Amino acid sequence: MIARVHQAGLDDIARKVDAGGRLSFEDGVRLFEAPDLFAVGWLANQARERINGHRTYFNYNLRIEATNVCEASCLFCAFARLQEGAPGARTLTHEQMFAQLRKRDDQPLTEVHMVNGLHPDLPFSYYTELLTGLKRIRPSIHLKCFTAIEIAFFAEKYGKSDRQLLEELRAAGLDSLTGGGAEIFAPRVRQKISSDKCDADRYISVHRTAHQMGMASTCTMLYGHIETMEERVDHLLRLRALQDETRGFQAFIPLAFHPDNNQMRKLPAPSAVETLRVLAVSRLLLDNIAHIKAYWVSCGVDVAQTALWFGADDLDGTVQEETIYHMAGSKTPSVLSTRDIEQLIRDAGREPVERDTLYNVIRTPQAVGA
Repeated sequence: MIARVHQAGLDDIARKVDAGGRLSFEDGVRLFEAPDLFAVGWLANQARERINGHRTYFNYNLRIEATNVCEASCLFCAFARLQEGAPGARTLTHEQMFAQLRKRDDQPLTEVHMVNGLHPDLPFSYYTELLTGLKRIRPSIHLKCFTAIEIAFFAEKYGKSDRQLLEELRAAGLDSLTGGGAEIFAPRVRQKISSDKCDADRYISVHRTAHQMGMASTCTMLYGHIETMEERVDHLLRLRALQDETRGFQAFIPLAFHPDNNQMRKLPAPSAVETLRVLAVSRLLLDNIAHIKAYWVSCGVDVAQTALWFGADDLDGTVQEETIYHMAGSKTPSVLSTRDIEQLIRDAGREPVERDTLYNVIRTPQAVGA
């Protein structure tokens, strides 16, 4: 592999990686353009193993979406419906949401992950009472809810500052923020694919405020549509800069564009090769974010498993009930059991570690017969 790195013209980057140095914008572009994927992946694996060894994390989580009614009309989205009553629109009652948690009383869930559409008519109490009710059912559950886009929308709609809003949501039970809604930060791309959603600066500012309040979050990038390699690198480095400032991001999740059932259906989905490269370059550029997720719902189980040797150290979790990606045409399972995930990790030659949302280790499963 050292010879392949040399042949790819990446010797100087390899020296930086070996020394634990920081890569530049130009380095990032070169990694995306390098002809040898395996050379890039090998470099990413060096960084991955220096940070996380052979450990690969997962958690026991539940994904729920309260509403898909959304006043934004992002071209890539198959989940949203513009108004209540439109075909396919749904807004769950509190009791419907609570039932999804209650029916899993026998499961050792540690996290509820929730994102929603930007519903123009729901009162703020809908969200606070939802959080409070979920905590009442299971006080120990970690509520990882809302994107920065939702927080920005709430702040404008309900006339609150970001800090005031987050304080009230946290008092109701919110524990951390999700990373969705980042898409690509470049104004050129956002104007074309999500023009009626808040911009990159607003996304960054919401996460900054949450981090300053002691709340953790994740961050994302939607890749494989109309963005350039330079725009990907710019996106990653803006996340890295905020992490330098706040240290609040716990993981980065590249999200593969899915073209089915949306307004960008003429574009092809990103290939497995592209996905592995995005994961690898992300690991190399985001030297200050501890974990890179290969979200199996987005990229597929087989690619996620392979990604554990291309920089990724986390497969997300059991998920359960996810609809956003499946409405966009994802053919992945709707749920994986912890045993399924453990076996996927072992089959890839890695060590499974069950974690909570904050990456505290819950257990290190032993192989059957060990």
